[in-house]
Amino acid sequence: MKINSLNLLINQTPVLDKKFYFISGNEKTLMEKIKTIIIDDFKEKENIQIKNIDTVSDFVEEAGLFGDKNLYLVHGNKGIDIEVLNNLRSSESNFIFLQENSQKIKKIKNLFSVDKDSYLIDCYELDKDSKIKILNHFLRVNKLEIPQNVYWFMIDKLDSKYIFLEKNLIKLLELDKQDITLDKIKKI
Repeated sequence: MKINSLNLLINQTPVLDKKFYFISGNEKTLMEKIKTIIIDDFKEKENIQIKNIDTVSDFVEEAGLFGDKNLYLVHGNKGIDIEVLNNLRSSESNFIFLQENSQKIKKIKNLFSVDKDSYLIDCYELDKDSKIKILNHFLRVNKLEIPQNVYWFMIDKLDSKYIFLEKNLIKLLELDKQDITLDKIKKI
C-alpha cells in the first residue's frame, strides 16, 4: 500500500502495522527522515535491535537479545521478489528497504504497492504545496505567527531538500517571536 511521505512527516504518527516499509525516491534527506520516524516509532513501542544488511539474501533470522525484536534496514534491492517476501513474512522481524529511484526498481515498487503487508513511501523534492504544508505545521506546533510577507518569502526561499528546509525552520525558532521580520528572515 502506498502512503504519502508528507503525511507521515507532518503527523509523525506512522502506522506500524506492516512487515515491510519500502522507502524510495530522489530526495535522500527526506528518505532518511522518514526512516528515522519509523525507527523511532518502533523504539517507542517495543525493544528493538536495528540490523543493517545489504540485500535480503544476507538476512539470517536471529533471536533478539533479551527477547528484543529485530528491525532490518535493507540497503539494496537485489533479489527482492514475491517469493522472497513470502519467506520473510514468517520471520518475527520487520524490514525497512531504502532505495533511490531508478528504472530498475519499478517492478519492485509495484510489488510493495500491492502487497497488503507493505507500505511504499515515495520521497521526492519538496514542491511549493509541500513547503506550505510543512511551514503551516511548523508554525502551528511552535505557536508562531508571522506576517504574510514573511510567510510567502519563506515559501519561495525555503529549499526543496528536506534537511535544509528543516535547518532553516529551526533557525526561525532562535528569533524572538515578537521580532520576526522580513529583514531578519533574509539574514538567516
